[in-house]
Amino acid sequence: MVLSKEAILYEKLPDNKVRCTACARYCEIKDSQIGLCGVRGNVGGKLELFVYGKVIVGNVDPIEKKPVIHYRPGTKIFSIATTGCNWLCKYCQNFDISQRRKVEGTDMTPEQVAESAVSCGADGIAYTYNEPSIFIEFARDCGIAARKKGLFNVFVSNGYDTPQTVKMMGEFLDCITVDFKGSAEPEFTRKYIGIPDPKPIFDSLVEIRDKTKIHVEITDLIVPQVGDSLEHAKKLSKFVYDEFGPEMPIHFLRFHPDYKMMEFPPTPIETLEKHYEIAKKEGLEYVYLGNTPGHKYEHTYCPECKNIAVGRYGFDITQWNLDEHNRCKFCSKQIPIIGPLDKKYKRNRFQFVV
Repeated sequence: MVLSKEAILYEKLPDNKVRCTACARYCEIKDSQIGLCGVRGNVGGKLELFVYGKVIVGNVDPIEKKPVIHYRPGTKIFSIATTGCNWLCKYCQNFDISQRRKVEGTDMTPEQVAESAVSCGADGIAYTYNEPSIFIEFARDCGIAARKKGLFNVFVSNGYDTPQTVKMMGEFLDCITVDFKGSAEPEFTRKYIGIPDPKPIFDSLVEIRDKTKIHVEITDLIVPQVGDSLEHAKKLSKFVYDEFGPEMPIHFLRFHPDYKMMEFPPTPIETLEKHYEIAKKEGLEYVYLGNTPGHKYEHTYCPECKNIAVGRYGFDITQWNLDEHNRCKFCSKQIPIIGPLDKKYKRNRFQFVV
């Protein structure tokens, strides 16, 4: 049984205090106290990761559910999480996991996590549902075990990270989806997420670009009335274009009412389409709408000939118009998707495990 383990990402301070460096909150924690995330605490002047080896959920998902659609398309991914989170999103769809402040879960060593992924026929492991940076030492050990078995590793992250976290990501991570909310409009992030400033997210993305070889995709949850600013969507799109170029995928996601924001309606499709148009005007070539099954902007379009390069419905791939080198079959334009369509691809890739 794995109960907890001393964390790596922290600094010792006077009077038995510690400073956690796993996320940009940099919690300073007194002896016998716990950080905001609920899973990293001070025990006798050492920072313990209480959820090391505690997996609260484990499912097999399509990689497109993350969403990741420019990396290893059509593969299955073993998705795991612990309890806790460093954000306090009032709309969180996984609030029972992320906002739980009780350490619970199935005891699993990193080797057992990797073995479970293999036994389920998964091609990789995703650390998702809550913020994986808060349990990064456990994720790192799982990721190293996974790579030994030929699996890849994916983070679904809010990006509220530190240089120390990014450095550790570089040891095992292959892909990351960084989830913006409300286009990182400062008032929205303060009121509905509980962070004082979204700047560390932008800084982390640049750090990932400069210090690692991790494949990156961007999402932006558009919340009607309070988190749907077109001005800030334009600023975000410009940042992505300026720092990463026109080929960086960006997904504008539809909000659904949940947790403490049940009174808000789902995001109007027209609002999402306006965000799509703004990103395209800023020069981004691979812009998507998410949580909108059947919408034409789920597809990957060739920026050269405008034909559908990859057709999608929800998490399923319905057309594959790329050759063996991922070039458009209609005009030979190279499409920046890593890996071929998985040979084992099938429509139903969901499975409950833990």
